[in-house]
Amino acid sequence: MSDANAATRVRTWRRPPLIADARLRWLIWIAVAVYLAAAFGTMDINWSRIAQGWERGARFIGGFMPPDFASRGEAIFEGVMESLWMAVAATVVGIILAIPVGVGGARNLSIPPVYFVCRAFMAISRTLPEILVAILFVKLFGFGTFAGFVTLAFATIGYFGKLLAEDIESANQAPLEAMRAVGASWLQRLDYAVRPLVMPRAIGITLYRLDMNFRESAVIGIVGAGGIGATLNTAF
Repeated sequence: MSDANAATRVRTWRRPPLIADARLRWLIWIAVAVYLAAAFGTMDINWSRIAQGWERGARFIGGFMPPDFASRGEAIFEGVMESLWMAVAATVVGIILAIPVGVGGARNLSIPPVYFVCRAFMAISRTLPEILVAILFVKLFGFGTFAGFVTLAFATIGYFGKLLAEDIESANQAPLEAMRAVGASWLQRLDYAVRPLVMPRAIGITLYRLDMNFRESAVIGIVGAGGIGATLNTAF
């Protein structure tokens, strides 16, 4: 009988709610609903313009058909190659620079001053949108692919460094502690205890960041940072 009761309890078990008080849960749901209603109420939505926008959007998309590769094929090819060059170069350089930043931003491998400086740099890099950074570097270096390359490399440092630091901190600490116990140097601990644990994920992040940089190159090109975005801006 006890076994049957235990089986019944297993079948009827449910995960306890995050907030035990039902009244508090309902209060939170009501507050969220009120906030969303207020947020939508403050939006200046012109429904007639939205309805007209469908027709304008259809005309805009229809303008792509048929594609004109005869007169603009060379410009499109050059723009794509510029974007590809920027994406690859920015990914390689950005990751090379992001490795020391990410290691410095790992609490278990770094001293507090270096840790806070690296974390602050990564936070700034990830906070600023690429298009705003591109505007700054276009002002500094002028129009062209170099401004786009520096922009994407700057963004790559913050993105890759942040994920690398988190992976180092969350990795299994047993190999690191074992090497520290036998007197291994800091570089030896980094090479033999940390690198094998974070390398597989780092490769995946690198490929994903390359994809992001190629996509962002089209956006920053609109403000003069080169690439296919500059070609699109000229076509508009």
